Amino acid sequence: MSVLAAVSSLPATSYYHPIAQVPASASKLNPYLPLPQSSTPAVLFTNANLLHSLPTASLNRTVVHIFDAEEIVTPKGAKAVSLISRSAQSAYDHALLALRLAQDQDAVVYHFIPSGLEGEVQTLENAQAWLSGPLDAPNTSIGDGAEPSAEAKLVAAYDSISLSLLKLTRRPQRPFIHNKAESSRLVVNFLPSPVEAENTIDVVLAIPAPKEKLSSSLSGVQEVVVVEAGSGKYGPAWASVVDALEGADVTIRSVLVGASASPEEISAAVTGDAPITRIGKPLSYNIPSNAITVPSPESTYTELLASSPSPLEILNDPSHLAANESTSPLYAFGKAVAIRKERARLVELAKKVLNAPNTKPEVHEALSAWLLVRDEKKGAAEAGKKVEAAIGAGKGDEKEIVELGQKGHWEKRALWIVISNSWAVDLASSGLHHALASGLDINLLVYETAASPFSPNAPAQPPKERKKDLALYALNMGDVYVASVAVYADYAGVLNAMREAENYSGPGLVLAYLPWGEKEDGQAVSDSENAGPLERLRETKRAVSGGWWPMFRWNPSLPDNKRFSLDSSHIKAALSEFLDRQSHLSQLTLATPAIDPSVTSSAGTELLAARKEKARKAYDALLNSLDGPGLLVLYASDGGNAEKLAKRLVGRAKMRGVGASLRVLDEVAGSIVETLGQEQNVLIVTSTAGQGESPLNGREFTKALSKLSPSDELKETKVAVFGMGDSHYWPRPEDAGYYNKPARDLFPKLISLGCQELLPLGLGDDSDPDGVQTAYKPFEASLWRALGVDSVEVTEEKEEVVANEHIKIASDYLRGTILEGLADKSTGAISASDAQLTKFHGTYMQDDRDIRESLKAQGLEPAYSFMIRVRMPGGICSAKQWLDMDRIADEHGNGTFKLTTRQTFQFHGVIKSHLKKAMQAINKSLLDTIAACGDVNRNVQCTVNPSLSKTHATVYEFSKAISEHLLPATNAYHEIWLDKKKISGDAVQPFDSDSEPLYGPYYLPRKFKIAIAVPPDNAVDVFTNDVGFIAIVENDEVVGYNVSVGGGMGVTHGNKKTYPRLGDVIGFIAAEDGTKVAESIMLVQRDHGNRQDRKNARLKYTVDRLGLPKFKAFVEERWGKKFAPARAYHFDSNLDHYGWTQGYDGKWHFTMFIENGRVEDNSRHQFKAGLREIASAHKGTFRLTANQHLILSDVAPEDLDEMKRLLAKWGLDNLDHSGVRLSSSACVAFPTCGLAMAESERYLPVLIDKVEKICEEAGVKSDDLVMRMTGCPNGCARPWAAEVAFVGKAPGSYMMMLGGSHLGTRLNKPFLESASEPEILAVLKPMIKRWALERHEGERFGDWTIRAGYIKPTTHGTNFWEDAFPAQAGTTVTA
Repeated sequence: MSVLAAVSSLPATSYYHPIAQVPASASKLNPYLPLPQSSTPAVLFTNANLLHSLPTASLNRTVVHIFDAEEIVTPKGAKAVSLISRSAQSAYDHALLALRLAQDQDAVVYHFIPSGLEGEVQTLENAQAWLSGPLDAPNTSIGDGAEPSAEAKLVAAYDSISLSLLKLTRRPQRPFIHNKAESSRLVVNFLPSPVEAENTIDVVLAIPAPKEKLSSSLSGVQEVVVVEAGSGKYGPAWASVVDALEGADVTIRSVLVGASASPEEISAAVTGDAPITRIGKPLSYNIPSNAITVPSPESTYTELLASSPSPLEILNDPSHLAANESTSPLYAFGKAVAIRKERARLVELAKKVLNAPNTKPEVHEALSAWLLVRDEKKGAAEAGKKVEAAIGAGKGDEKEIVELGQKGHWEKRALWIVISNSWAVDLASSGLHHALASGLDINLLVYETAASPFSPNAPAQPPKERKKDLALYALNMGDVYVASVAVYADYAGVLNAMREAENYSGPGLVLAYLPWGEKEDGQAVSDSENAGPLERLRETKRAVSGGWWPMFRWNPSLPDNKRFSLDSSHIKAALSEFLDRQSHLSQLTLATPAIDPSVTSSAGTELLAARKEKARKAYDALLNSLDGPGLLVLYASDGGNAEKLAKRLVGRAKMRGVGASLRVLDEVAGSIVETLGQEQNVLIVTSTAGQGESPLNGREFTKALSKLSPSDELKETKVAVFGMGDSHYWPRPEDAGYYNKPARDLFPKLISLGCQELLPLGLGDDSDPDGVQTAYKPFEASLWRALGVDSVEVTEEKEEVVANEHIKIASDYLRGTILEGLADKSTGAISASDAQLTKFHGTYMQDDRDIRESLKAQGLEPAYSFMIRVRMPGGICSAKQWLDMDRIADEHGNGTFKLTTRQTFQFHGVIKSHLKKAMQAINKSLLDTIAACGDVNRNVQCTVNPSLSKTHATVYEFSKAISEHLLPATNAYHEIWLDKKKISGDAVQPFDSDSEPLYGPYYLPRKFKIAIAVPPDNAVDVFTNDVGFIAIVENDEVVGYNVSVGGGMGVTHGNKKTYPRLGDVIGFIAAEDGTKVAESIMLVQRDHGNRQDRKNARLKYTVDRLGLPKFKAFVEERWGKKFAPARAYHFDSNLDHYGWTQGYDGKWHFTMFIENGRVEDNSRHQFKAGLREIASAHKGTFRLTANQHLILSDVAPEDLDEMKRLLAKWGLDNLDHSGVRLSSSACVAFPTCGLAMAESERYLPVLIDKVEKICEEAGVKSDDLVMRMTGCPNGCARPWAAEVAFVGKAPGSYMMMLGGSHLGTRLNKPFLESASEPEILAVLKPMIKRWALERHEGERFGDWTIRAGYIKPTTHGTNFWEDAFPAQAGTTVTA
């Protein structure tokens, strides 16, 4: 049995590149395509040439067998393994080992197999049983208390798997084979072939290198020679050996073996004495164009392209690519940019020469003639030849003109890029996005090969990406030619579209329908049908006539009334629905897209970057020329805290005469020794990410530092390191090593390299009383002493005024530079200061965090978009306004919208170019977004219980009155979003006032929230608000309100000075005094709130700092009256009451369940489409609840049956859910919220699925249990007032709270500091079972957890942290 046959017999999902021998049971994979990933390991058979075409960014659980290997290549990623086989049997054994490594460790394993391996191969009879069973081998990892590195874990896993295989096969699988001999030289061989030398180590486990075992082979050795393939500056294997043998007293030399090197040359290099020896020719790998298979059905379109009368080039056509080029659409875009730049340069030079005074007449005439016809299909080439003849040999600009012309630029070529799932896949649509957004004259041909839903051969699950939706994305841009065509339906339409795209001066997108285009004629597409022209014709007819594939052309260069032409005669009615369903970039990518690793920075950004770098270097040079001591501050920061601290320190250092400069840690990764060696003093400030990892902008520095050896260049450099972390972030003892790990690793490594200690290591802890400042303040004082500037007198403010206050003061009443930022088309973002100001206008800038790191790694800016929140006091809208919101979500957002916990609408995914349009659309619906966010009074809530319709009308009017009275008065909103006019139906009202009688130029220190409750209903959680009004009702009339102050949900993890708080009732007021009292409380907060520290700026901290009596006195002083004693009231629930109920006026109301408030259509429900149809027929109103649900309100008796029919049609009358699901709510969190630390809205339903099973087993499935989840501690879903709550700390990790009241009158208390899903379920299962068995009649879960002793009650926000985390404190929690 051959090596290939033996390896391919192993059980796995296998693919192969077009190599010489085809493995059995494997599917063919074209070069440049990503390897399909699944829960089981994927295997790829390739060779050295084709390996480099494999996109590696998204590889996981993968084994790649590289046949005919010459060079060892390191896979990318933390869990990367390289194995080398040098015999046929070891190739099979290593393939087995690689599969188990990939399966158990989620590793990416490259297995290098040289050519010519022969011999008998003994295979394992039941390999599948061994792969799926336990290893039955001892754990070889060493537990020394510290968390082992990823490399150490992989080496330990290799050893364990090798031992298990040894038991089965009796063949050892050592990480290397040491051919011992008496010699002072040790040869470490990383070549797939043997080396003729004494005392050699043939490495098997190349990556990660087994450091300890290599070190143990040095007995008697004075010199180590590393032999590896390569032709670079130095080899990666040499670097790994240097790292492994760090501290050993040996000389380490490198032999780099290129192509065609003979064994004699290798032996001579091994016995030589040069530090680095290179032999042979440079290695090169070329992918022949015939290796890429283009399905023949695609020729029906490419032949039409080739018939163009214009000069044409398909930039990624495999048959015309050089051996080192790629079919990637993104690579093709780069070629297009270069071609267009060169032709633009040719035109620029021609004009320059024309204007030169010494240009010869014949050259002037020839260039003028060419410029006139340069873009014509005919005549441009001939005119160019005349220019060449006139110029002759030429010099300078004229010579460059001739050179550019001879490269083919006399004629303007039509540039096409093909996107095909078969051979030119566009990972994450990055190539398409770049091409369309560039504005360059480039055309894209994109194939859609999926069968329509009407096809009997359609898959059961529709594809997650639909190519036809790319048309909607391109149409949104406005300046892109877009066509949707089908050659089997309209041949002439395809020709027209291609020619129009070529003639349009700008980007063009042609979407081409080609059913089963990836299959050759005769291949099966179903059990009963094979692909072929007739079948494609039938399928195209189904797709087009059914409206699934609309055929149209959009040409922006034509007059308005002629831009759009419809080629599908069957679907004019369906087209309006297609065009209404607009889409943005976030809808083109999967939930976790794999970004092409060749993505580069957008064209045109290099100049700006160069200018910034030049200015920075000039400024640094100026500072370093001062007489004071020098200090280079380097920082690594993900969240911005370390960056802020570093910048602040540099500012203070300069005030003391220190020549301080600031740089990002990764900026010096390529020149660590050179950069640090030039500095007297260096300070590194770093935060902690993930599992004790460096922040993203410090990881390259950390990697490079680990490979360095001691250097004399660093002996004059003094270093200090300050780390920022949270000692309570990992509560388990075994995870303690993650705390401040980057700083604790960096400092000793820098000292070991030769640097001197400037200060002892400083570690800031978020869990200290003052957070990191507890350790940082003495650290900074020590720094000034060490630099000799501690005696310099510097006038500093004791506390730095937060940036937000500066921004507000300088904003010119919330204007800032928002208008200029909106006009800037070079970025999807706005400036940081404007991002703060737009919150006051009702919008937050966000980005898609699902793809943030991938985009950042490729040099791209984040996928920015905006969230818009509507101001809608009391949560009531008309049916028409609902339809308006539905349309706005489709036309300007991501196609969904959110019902928030503040009874309003929230849109996500609004890109910057649509932001103003969306704002205007909201205002045209007679709603607005003013003060929906920001440091002002926000949307005012009120009880919407429809059974209390009479009192609801009163409190609803009260909520509107408060909201209008406390609105900011600035004109900025109307100037920026509404073009200086307030839109109100057809009327416009100019504004000329520009003062803030209530807020002043500073506005409030922090957000301000008001809610109105009508007992016994507390669904608004009135006490969680800064101000609460509790209606006192007598004889069905509201006679006044009890007033509460000091509620608030925001907390900072680990900062015990922050806490949630419920409001305190301070007295009763008459109904007519409500607005004035709300104003008075707000103004006391304005004048006495903490503007120095935003974490302690909410009203709750003002109340506790002043004391409740003093605060109350301040309010009464402003109000001019005294509070009366509070009146009696009671609450019975903070949940919504589902189902139908009839109000006092005879009208009906239905409260429906909208899970987590997300109005969308998905596989589980059709909320959006159903509510759209209901709103179209509804004559009443909609009421949004504070628990993210919806009330169909004011249904007349004669319309009741129709509403019930529509609710049933769309499943919106379904209330058959568990009590815990009906009582749950969650914030948005990932992927859009910039503050989220963990999932919330997307994860809570999944967690509840599992909790429901626990409740059902315990017999309490129908019992209410208030469960809330947020992705961060800011508390948007009011988790701190729930019976059970989860607050995100990190992906998959949550702080768990217990003991809240179902009435909304008692906070819960932290129970587990950091819990994963298994830990959450392990706690809840016995707890819920006990509750079911032991509770008193009517006793709720939150009350029972306190009585059962699991948790102590939180009696006030200030004791929230007391007795927290009882399990960690030693209290035993038993089932």
